[in-house]
Amino acid sequence: MERQVFPFTTRGGFVEQLAACLPRAEHTLRLFDPDFAIWDLGGSATDAVLRRFLKAGGRLQLAAHDGRVLEREAPRFLRLVKDYGHAVEFRRTSQSLRQLTDSFCIADERHLVRRFHSDHFRGEAVFDGPADINTPLERFLTIWDESGAGMFANSTGL
Repeated sequence: MERQVFPFTTRGGFVEQLAACLPRAEHTLRLFDPDFAIWDLGGSATDAVLRRFLKAGGRLQLAAHDGRVLEREAPRFLRLVKDYGHAVEFRRTSQSLRQLTDSFCIADERHLVRRFHSDHFRGEAVFDGPADINTPLERFLTIWDESGAGMFANSTGL
């Protein structure tokens, strides 16, 4: 496949590109956002895509500063995590990383959707661009290594 780049500047553009990226993943999905508030991880379409991905043996890694939005507003996503807990891992960022404000999804180290700042919708999607993934992947791995296990602190045991 040939590298494709799609810039976006609106919430709809972000949602559209994320919806195009998630089903492309076969092995790994790595997600970082301060709180995942606008990702619609609890939506039925996203749930269906993530369930197919996880059922096929995919691994999902999420890192965030705060998981309360997902706890409150995404019961479907929490059920998915309960059903596929062996394939989903959460990390909560340490205090030293709380200044990070970007937001991104990396699928199979080939596809990327990123917002340059989590308070804005300006960003880009890159499909079939493994060279474009190097810096965001290094960033994610650094965030991952410097974050603690467990994102949620509720009775679900996540």
